[in-house]
Amino acid sequence: MPIALMIVFALTRWPGLMPPNFSAAYALAFCAGVYFPRRLAWWLPLATLAVTDLIINSYYYFAQGINAFQLYQLVNYGVYAIIIWLGQRFNDRSSWLSLLSGGLLGAVLFYFITNTTAWLFNPFNNPEYTKDFAGWLIALTKGTAGWPQTWEFFRNTLFSGGLFTGLFAGAMKLSEAAEPCEDTEEEAETDEASPEESKA
Repeated sequence: MPIALMIVFALTRWPGLMPPNFSAAYALAFCAGVYFPRRLAWWLPLATLAVTDLIINSYYYFAQGINAFQLYQLVNYGVYAIIIWLGQRFNDRSSWLSLLSGGLLGAVLFYFITNTTAWLFNPFNNPEYTKDFAGWLIALTKGTAGWPQTWEFFRNTLFSGGLFTGLFAGAMKLSEAAEPCEDTEEEAETDEASPEESKA
């Protein structure tokens, strides 16, 4: 399951495949914290993010001559680590609704922290990103001219975080619900065999 989730996640990151900020990354980091063994929950999602970031950056560099990586993007990894930690506050016995809420919270945290970082470092030299509350609100809602407004990024972040968390958690709940049925069938087979074994 962990490897399958990583493959699906890596495929969804290909440039142009999904709308801007519509990603399984937030849900994946959260669900890794919930379901993966403790060590695996940390290194596998972060390593997958790093590898796919290198591939994406190489694509932009060789196809368009653009260096897509910016140093402030290292903050993203810190936020993903926070989301993994958040996921570890839950467990596989948590209700589907609780897990969905946790995934949405992770997406919200990612949006606010990364956009606040962009506002502080001002990578586009946007004169509207003044270092006050008004400039911060512009960074969170309007963004930079020539790009989609940042509230649209927030919408995509929130929707994709909820969608993929719901799908991942729902799939795990369904697989867990199927396990008792299999155990019951095995027990029934054992019970049927036991009289013959006792006669022998």
